[in-house]
Formats: sequence, structure tokens, C-alpha cells
Amino acid sequence: MIELARSTWTEVAAHMKSGQTESGRTTAFLPFGALEQHGPHLPLSTDTLQCGEIARRLAERTDGILLPPVHYGETWGNSGHPGTISLAPSTVTAIAVDIARAAAGFGVDAFVIVNGDYGNMNPLVLASRLLQMEHGIPALVIDYPGLVAAGDAVKESPWAAPGLCHADEMETSMILAIDPDLVHPDRYAPSYPEMPADFGHRPIRLGDLAESGVFGDPRPATAAKGESIIEAVVANALELVTAFQSAVRG
Repeated sequence: MIELARSTWTEVAAHMKSGQTESGRTTAFLPFGALEQHGPHLPLSTDTLQCGEIARRLAERTDGILLPPVHYGETWGNSGHPGTISLAPSTVTAIAVDIARAAAGFGVDAFVIVNGDYGNMNPLVLASRLLQMEHGIPALVIDYPGLVAAGDAVKESPWAAPGLCHADEMETSMILAIDPDLVHPDRYAPSYPEMPADFGHRPIRLGDLAESGVFGDPRPATAAKGESIIEAVVANALELVTAFQSAVRG
């Protein structure tokens, strides 16, 4: 693996010159996160930290190129809380396309976007389509594959809504595994707001549903649970990356 943010241009050139390998030497991994509220106990960078860790492990296991994360995303749904900064969907798409095109310019032949936030999903899928159709750059979007099953295997608290993972036991556990100094256990408090029947089918600000921004119960969170969840997601993602690399290389 080579990490662009910590490398010189000559080191990148040498890495590229060494040629393709079956593990995907010229596959670049872009963590695309968000800066959004995650309750009073988790940092605004939670989504970026999570997708950054997943991207790092994927790059390590495929001898890939790890790009610096994008720290902002489309997170209008959390915009009611101070500190949240949201991009327009078109901006998310444009950023992903521009980064991939630049990486292709120095020899990257496959591009994997590791998404960290729900709001980014549609804009990033559009980016992958534009990259393939207009620029001939194969691109794959990964969005926490197997997360729900991994959570169900370890969590002790109920979901606030099916599959909704936001400042709950799961996300708190993952940040405890990644950077425990950023977690504030003294602020843990469960929150199970009443969810509208059409939740997930129309834009809704989470702050209108739960003032704290928490959906679930962070109290049973542990670093061990977080590591288990992260590893399960990475294992599922690795299968997708391997299949993608095989497909784009024929």
C-alpha cells in the first residue's frame, strides 16, 4: 500500500512504475465522509473516521493506493445541528469525478469510493456512472456492505429504525475501536424517537425527530464490538473489490 498524503511524488512514481499486480496495485481508494452531528458523545468526523479506516484496511490488503479522505458530504438531514456542513449533491459528484480523473492521469486504472454517509450514496453512484461512461474510468462505490448483519451479531440494544445507524451502539463502538479519545462516555444517553411511517422515503431532518441527534442507545458500546463490525464490513467489501478488479482487468 502507498498512502498519498504521506508520500512524495517520486515515491508515487516508483510505486506506479513497479507495475500492476493481481492484488490491484493501481487501484485507488477514496474515503468519502461527512462533517455532521453524531450526538453529544461522538465527533462530527465520525463518518469520515469510519470510511477512512475501512478504506485503509482495503488498501493494505490489496496493495492499493490510499487517497486522503473527503471530509465533507451531502448531509442536509443533519444540518439543523451546529457544526454540520453539507455539500450539494452535485458538488459531491463533481469532487469524486475530479479526483478520479486526476488519479487516472498518473496511472490509476481502477477507482474505489468508500462511502461513509447515507446522503452521499446517490451522488457517488452518479459519479461512478459518469466516470465509466464519459471518461472510461472503472469505478466502484462501497457503502458498508454487511453492516446490518454485523451489527445484529454483536449489538445488545434495539434499532431506532430498521438499519438506521446513527450515534448508536454500533457507531459508538466503531469510533471506540478507531479513536477512543474522541468518544465521551459521560454523555451517553439513549434516544428512541417516534419515526414517521414514511421515514427513508422523503427528506427529513434528523434533528426534527431527535433533538440530541442520537438514534438508539450508545451505552452498550465497546471497542471490541466496533472492531468486529469493522472487520466484517471490510471482509464483505474485499469480496466486492476483488470481483471488481477481476472484471475491469478481464
